Parts: sequence; C-alpha cells; structure tokens
Amino acid sequence: MRRPTALFPLLLPLLLAGCTATPDDKPDAGKRWQPRPGVAWQWQLSGRLDTSVDVPVYDIDGFDQSKATVTALHDKGRKVICYISTGAWEDFRPDAKKFPKSVLGKGNGWKGERWLDIRRTAVLEPLMATRLDMCRAKGFDAVEPDNMDGYQNDTGFPLRAADQLRYNRLIAKLAHDRGMAVGLKNDLDQIPALVGDFDFAVNEQCAQYGECDTLTPFIKADKAVFHVEYELPTTKFCANSRRLKLSSLQKKYELGAWRKACRGAGL
Repeated sequence: MRRPTALFPLLLPLLLAGCTATPDDKPDAGKRWQPRPGVAWQWQLSGRLDTSVDVPVYDIDGFDQSKATVTALHDKGRKVICYISTGAWEDFRPDAKKFPKSVLGKGNGWKGERWLDIRRTAVLEPLMATRLDMCRAKGFDAVEPDNMDGYQNDTGFPLRAADQLRYNRLIAKLAHDRGMAVGLKNDLDQIPALVGDFDFAVNEQCAQYGECDTLTPFIKADKAVFHVEYELPTTKFCANSRRLKLSSLQKKYELGAWRKACRGAGL
C-alpha cells in the first residue's frame, strides 16, 4: 500500500465463479476469472462492510471477511477479490506468530507492519500458500497481494529487482494453482516483465504522481486496472482514467465504505 507521505464445500464456489456470467467475464467458463478494463469496483478494507454498492467487483479483506460474506456477494452476481499482505508482516493477523523473526525487517510506515525478507521463499512460501488456501476456502475469485514492491523501499534487507520478480511470480503461481486470478499491486517499474503473470493490476495514486500511462500494458492485454486516488478529486483524474480505460475511484486512506467513482466509459 502506498504511503500517504510519498507514496480475499471448496469446489462449489469455484464452479459458481466459472459459471456465473457477468459483463466483464471472459467466454471460457472453465478458466479462472479475468476482469476486463473499465469494470466498476468497490474497495473496502476497514469498517463494517457495505454490500449495497451496486458494482460487479468487490475487493475486501481476506482475514476479516467470512465465507458467508463472499457467498452473499456471489449471490448478488459479484466477483470478490481477497486482500492479503504478502510482502509485509502484520502483528494483528492470526498467523503472525508463525513468521520467524529472521524474516522481519523494518517497519513499512503502517502501525504493526514490517517488511518481509522475500528472498526467504523456503520460509514464506508455505505461509503464503496457507493464506491463499484460506482465500480459496472462502470462495474468493481472485487475490490482491499487497506490499509487492519491497525492493524499492528501505526494508532492512538488500533486496534486488530480481528478488522481487521471483517472489511476485511465486505469489501469482500460488494463486493460479488454486484457481484464482491475481493482481499486481503497484510495482510499476516491473509491469512490462510481470503483465503476463498477473490477471489485473491494482494501483494507488498513479494520477497524483503522473504514472498512469505505465499501466497501459495491462489495458492492452485486456486486463483491468483497479485504481484509486486519495488526495486528488475526481475532477483531476477521471478524464484521463476514461481515456486509459482504468477502473478509477476516489477513496480515503482508511479504505472504508466511502467511495466516489469516475463516471462514463464503463466506470
């Protein structure tokens, strides 16, 4: 997540995800969900979940939300993305004690969170696989893995771009092996190398930092880009979002229920 200063029986939900037709679905019903450019969405990671927003895609917290909630959203014809952190440790998660101290780095700017040493895949892969098993068991259609750009930050580890590529591809494979789509969170510099590994992108503040054009490889590949701005009003970015076919929202940093969407061009 970008910082203010710079800056979710097993078989049944998968069958339903493959067979429930929504406007942004690919025609191959037997394959994992593929969100397409311009599809509307809601992103809520805090507060009581508001399920009344009339959009085809929800992105919600994988730990905090239940299988019943995912099922209820499916019953309304919605696809549901499972938010989890894959690049940072969070002391408030139920599996926090399973992470050895040796893989915990510096704080990432959010209370109770520390960067992970993503080079330690022998340690992290089974932990992340378990988290993705949780997303699958709850019936999620896709995963939003957060903190996927540690190599560009002061993590406390000498991470390189190659380490990040290897780790991000590992997370994508773990999601795909479980039948779920997966999104690339931020990590703009590595989009050309990773667009083929991921099914969509999630971006924060590309308009504020003049970076939205770098997301076009996803759009050209017919893959959605879910985009939010926190500090800019919609009047400052929606016209460009429509031009680029981004799925854009204005949100507050706490990512509660409040949203203001761009209008037109499928947004």
